[in-house]
Amino acid sequence: MRERVFGRTGWSITEIGYGAWQIGGNMWGPVPEARAEAALHAALSEGITFFDTALVYGEGRSEQLVGRVLRESGARERVRVATKVPPMNMEWPASPKARLRDVFPARWIRECAERSLRNLDIGPIDLLQLHVWTDAWADDPEWYDALVELRDAGKIRAFGVSVNDHDPASAMRVARSGRIDSVQVIYNVFDQSPEAELFPVAREMSLGVIARVPLDEGSLTGRLRPDTKFSAGDWRAHYFGGQRLRETVERVERLRPLLERPGQSLAQGALRFCLAQPAVSTVIVGSATPEHVPDNAAASELGALDTDTLRALRAHAWPRNFYD
Repeated sequence: MRERVFGRTGWSITEIGYGAWQIGGNMWGPVPEARAEAALHAALSEGITFFDTALVYGEGRSEQLVGRVLRESGARERVRVATKVPPMNMEWPASPKARLRDVFPARWIRECAERSLRNLDIGPIDLLQLHVWTDAWADDPEWYDALVELRDAGKIRAFGVSVNDHDPASAMRVARSGRIDSVQVIYNVFDQSPEAELFPVAREMSLGVIARVPLDEGSLTGRLRPDTKFSAGDWRAHYFGGQRLRETVERVERLRPLLERPGQSLAQGALRFCLAQPAVSTVIVGSATPEHVPDNAAASELGALDTDTLRALRAHAWPRNFYD
């Protein structure tokens, strides 16, 4: 597995990471504990050294699973673990009109950090992220002072923000501020928007960049069909609701000649698109199915896509927000 430096932290992490939202079991349908643990062990077996979770994933279940597998496997010392503080008002995305004291007051940040520390039970949290963001808060000292206090106390090692869905412009001021160590942002073949401004600033400021949703919530695996029925509890029934699923599948099929080839799955091609971006530190891929993890991890060994393919993929950018 190839590695990259995570911004100014200097950490060397695998360029394919593991996203632990699915194993929380509260948004993607039920995930048996044994299967969730098997998926985490598969990620470790493939050499993955970056794991991203959040306090709200299964109300702490995802954190608990990640922590238990790392403790029992003895792998804690060779991996980095990131988690997130949810907004106190539980509203995604953050509104630019929201008051910081209603979303991330210092006491809430500290309280959530302590809960995550207990759930994970692996020592200091490597990266603590605010799970939503608006630049209206960029200059407010309260969130920053609370995170610095946690870092100085040895409870976290670094901190950053998770950027609002499909809105990299909402984090430009904080990215330039020098206050944070990382940004997490949606980046995939359909949403190429971070390339315009956020990625250049991230490189200038030596920020770690976590690319999330690289497979567009599963569409870029190529396994969805216009008549796909999602299991009970799978939030993608809304995400791909109405005519969205049919249009998405049609657009994915147009991508096959560019991304799918002998020795390379469609998903691997989509991941290689993300890896071609030098600003990206790691691409987190979620999977509650252990058998899919090796295919995702293998994208790293294939390297970045060639220039001609990348140029052709520019025409497939598709600005939209299915999270609404």
